[in-house]
Amino acid sequence: MLAALSIASVVFCGAIFGFFYAWVCSTMWGLDQADPRVAIAAMQAMNASVRNAVFFPAFFLTPAVLVFTAAAMRFAGQSLAALWFLAAAAVYMAFGLFLTMAVNVPMNEALARTPVPADIDVAREVWESYSGRWQFWNQVRAIASGIALIFAGIGLTRSRLTASAYDSKGRSSPSRGRVLTL
Repeated sequence: MLAALSIASVVFCGAIFGFFYAWVCSTMWGLDQADPRVAIAAMQAMNASVRNAVFFPAFFLTPAVLVFTAAAMRFAGQSLAALWFLAAAAVYMAFGLFLTMAVNVPMNEALARTPVPADIDVAREVWESYSGRWQFWNQVRAIASGIALIFAGIGLTRSRLTASAYDSKGRSSPSRGRVLTL
Protein backbone atom coordinates (compact mmCIF):
# COMPACT_ATOMS: atom_id res chain seq x y z
CA MET A 1 0.00 0.00 0.00
CA LEU A 2 2.86 2.41 0.76
CA ALA A 3 4.30 1.80 -2.68
CA ALA A 4 0.99 2.50 -4.39
CA LEU A 5 0.44 5.67 -2.35
CA SER A 6 3.98 6.89 -3.04
CA ILE A 7 3.64 6.32 -6.77
CA ALA A 8 0.18 7.93 -6.78
CA SER A 9 1.64 10.97 -5.01
CA VAL A 10 4.36 11.37 -7.63
CA VAL A 11 1.89 10.85 -10.49
CA PHE A 12 -0.62 13.38 -9.09
CA CYS A 13 2.14 15.96 -8.55
CA GLY A 14 3.47 15.28 -12.04
CA ALA A 15 0.03 15.71 -13.57
CA ILE A 16 -0.63 19.11 -12.01
CA PHE A 17 2.94 20.29 -12.65
CA GLY A 18 2.55 19.30 -16.31
CA PHE A 19 -0.75 21.12 -16.53
CA PHE A 20 0.66 24.40 -15.21
CA TYR A 21 3.92 23.99 -17.15
CA ALA A 22 2.08 23.56 -20.46
CA TRP A 23 0.42 26.94 -19.92
CA VAL A 24 3.85 28.49 -19.28
CA CYS A 25 5.74 27.13 -22.25
CA SER A 26 3.16 27.02 -25.01
CA THR A 27 -0.45 28.00 -24.43
CA MET A 28 -0.01 31.55 -23.18
CA TRP A 29 2.86 32.31 -25.56
CA GLY A 30 0.65 31.19 -28.42
CA LEU A 31 -2.28 33.27 -27.24
CA ASP A 32 -0.03 36.30 -26.87
CA GLN A 33 0.91 35.95 -30.56
CA ALA A 34 -2.71 35.71 -31.71
CA ASP A 35 -5.18 38.46 -32.47
CA PRO A 36 -6.21 39.63 -28.97
CA ARG A 37 -9.88 39.05 -29.80
CA VAL A 38 -9.07 35.43 -30.57
CA ALA A 39 -6.90 35.17 -27.44
CA ILE A 40 -9.72 36.46 -25.22
CA ALA A 41 -12.30 34.13 -26.76
CA ALA A 42 -9.93 31.15 -26.59
CA MET A 43 -9.00 31.82 -22.97
CA GLN A 44 -12.67 32.16 -22.05
CA ALA A 45 -13.38 28.81 -23.71
CA MET A 46 -10.42 27.05 -22.07
CA ASN A 47 -11.31 28.41 -18.63
CA ALA A 48 -14.91 27.25 -19.08
CA SER A 49 -13.85 23.77 -20.17
CA VAL A 50 -11.17 23.12 -17.53
CA ARG A 51 -13.70 22.41 -14.81
CA ASN A 52 -14.12 18.76 -15.65
CA ALA A 53 -13.73 15.25 -14.23
CA VAL A 54 -10.26 14.80 -15.74
CA PHE A 55 -8.83 17.98 -14.24
CA PHE A 56 -10.52 17.61 -10.85
CA PRO A 57 -8.36 14.79 -9.39
CA ALA A 58 -5.04 16.38 -10.29
CA PHE A 59 -6.01 19.82 -9.05
CA PHE A 60 -8.09 19.08 -5.96
CA LEU A 61 -6.96 15.62 -4.85
CA THR A 62 -3.18 16.04 -5.09
CA PRO A 63 -2.89 17.50 -1.56
CA ALA A 64 -5.18 14.79 -0.15
CA VAL A 65 -3.12 12.02 -1.76
CA LEU A 66 0.09 13.61 -0.46
CA VAL A 67 -1.24 14.02 3.09
CA PHE A 68 -2.61 10.48 3.10
CA THR A 69 0.77 9.18 1.88
CA ALA A 70 2.56 11.20 4.55
CA ALA A 71 0.28 9.81 7.26
CA ALA A 72 0.72 6.24 6.02
CA MET A 73 4.50 6.70 5.94
CA ARG A 74 4.47 8.14 9.45
CA PHE A 75 2.38 5.27 10.80
CA ALA A 76 4.76 2.84 9.08
CA GLY A 77 7.66 4.42 10.99
CA GLN A 78 9.08 6.24 7.98
CA SER A 79 9.14 9.74 9.40
CA LEU A 80 11.68 11.19 6.97
CA ALA A 81 9.69 10.07 3.93
CA ALA A 82 6.50 11.32 5.60
CA LEU A 83 8.07 14.74 6.10
CA TRP A 84 8.88 15.07 2.39
CA PHE A 85 5.36 14.06 1.32
CA LEU A 86 3.90 16.49 3.84
CA ALA A 87 6.19 19.26 2.58
CA ALA A 88 5.02 18.54 -0.96
CA ALA A 89 1.40 18.85 0.19
CA ALA A 90 2.08 22.15 1.97
CA VAL A 91 3.87 23.71 -1.01
CA TYR A 92 1.17 22.65 -3.47
CA MET A 93 -1.70 23.70 -1.21
CA ALA A 94 -0.24 27.15 -0.58
CA PHE A 95 1.17 28.00 -3.99
CA GLY A 96 -0.90 25.80 -6.28
CA LEU A 97 -4.40 25.27 -4.95
CA PHE A 98 -4.90 28.34 -2.74
CA LEU A 99 -3.06 30.69 -5.10
CA THR A 100 -5.26 29.52 -7.96
CA MET A 101 -8.42 30.10 -5.96
CA ALA A 102 -7.26 33.51 -4.72
CA VAL A 103 -5.75 34.95 -7.92
CA ASN A 104 -6.18 33.01 -11.15
CA VAL A 105 -9.83 31.97 -10.72
CA PRO A 106 -11.03 35.52 -9.98
CA MET A 107 -9.06 36.78 -12.98
CA ASN A 108 -10.60 34.05 -15.16
CA GLU A 109 -14.10 34.86 -13.92
CA ALA A 110 -13.60 38.57 -14.64
CA LEU A 111 -12.39 37.75 -18.16
CA ALA A 112 -15.39 35.44 -18.65
CA ARG A 113 -17.73 38.37 -17.89
CA THR A 114 -15.94 40.57 -20.42
CA PRO A 115 -17.50 40.59 -23.88
CA VAL A 116 -14.89 40.13 -26.59
CA PRO A 117 -14.37 43.65 -27.99
CA ALA A 118 -14.87 44.06 -31.72
CA ASP A 119 -12.21 46.78 -31.79
CA ILE A 120 -8.74 45.23 -31.92
CA ASP A 121 -7.12 48.05 -29.91
CA VAL A 122 -9.65 47.69 -27.09
CA ALA A 123 -9.19 43.91 -27.21
CA ARG A 124 -5.41 44.37 -27.02
CA GLU A 125 -5.82 46.49 -23.86
CA VAL A 126 -8.06 43.86 -22.27
CA TRP A 127 -5.70 41.02 -23.17
CA GLU A 128 -2.53 42.84 -22.11
CA SER A 129 -4.02 43.79 -18.75
CA TYR A 130 -4.92 40.12 -18.19
CA SER A 131 -2.16 38.03 -19.75
CA GLY A 132 0.97 39.35 -18.05
CA ARG A 133 -0.43 39.18 -14.54
CA TRP A 134 -2.06 35.80 -15.14
CA GLN A 135 1.17 34.38 -16.55
CA PHE A 136 3.22 35.63 -13.58
CA TRP A 137 0.98 33.83 -11.11
CA ASN A 138 0.81 30.76 -13.30
CA GLN A 139 4.61 30.60 -13.30
CA VAL A 140 4.50 30.67 -9.50
CA ARG A 141 2.03 27.77 -9.61
CA ALA A 142 4.20 25.85 -12.06
CA ILE A 143 7.35 26.32 -9.98
CA ALA A 144 5.53 25.38 -6.77
CA SER A 145 4.04 22.29 -8.40
CA GLY A 146 7.49 21.35 -9.67
CA ILE A 147 8.90 21.72 -6.17
CA ALA A 148 6.05 19.58 -4.82
CA LEU A 149 6.88 16.94 -7.45
CA ILE A 150 10.55 17.01 -6.42
CA PHE A 151 9.61 16.73 -2.75
CA ALA A 152 7.32 13.76 -3.46
CA GLY A 153 10.14 12.14 -5.43
CA ILE A 154 12.51 12.69 -2.52
CA GLY A 155 9.89 11.21 -0.20
CA LEU A 156 9.77 8.14 -2.40
CA THR A 157 13.56 7.82 -2.47
CA ARG A 158 13.79 8.32 1.30
CA SER A 159 11.29 5.57 1.99
CA ARG A 160 12.38 2.05 2.77
CA LEU A 161 10.45 1.03 -0.33
CA THR A 162 13.47 1.93 -2.42
CA ALA A 163 16.13 0.89 0.08
CA SER A 164 18.97 -0.99 -1.49
CA ALA A 165 17.64 -4.45 -2.21
CA TYR A 166 20.75 -5.48 -4.08
CA ASP A 167 24.16 -6.58 -2.99
CA SER A 168 27.36 -5.00 -4.29
CA LYS A 169 27.24 -7.19 -7.43
CA GLY A 170 23.70 -6.14 -8.35
CA ARG A 171 22.05 -9.38 -7.22
CA SER A 172 18.70 -9.29 -5.48
CA SER A 173 19.05 -9.87 -1.78
CA PRO A 174 15.88 -10.10 0.34
CA SER A 175 17.89 -9.43 3.46
CA ARG A 176 19.11 -6.06 2.12
CA GLY A 177 15.74 -4.36 1.80
CA ARG A 178 12.55 -4.45 -0.15
CA VAL A 179 12.14 -3.73 -3.81
CA LEU A 180 9.40 -1.29 -4.74
CA THR A 181 6.46 -3.48 -5.73
CA LEU A 182 2.75 -2.94 -6.08
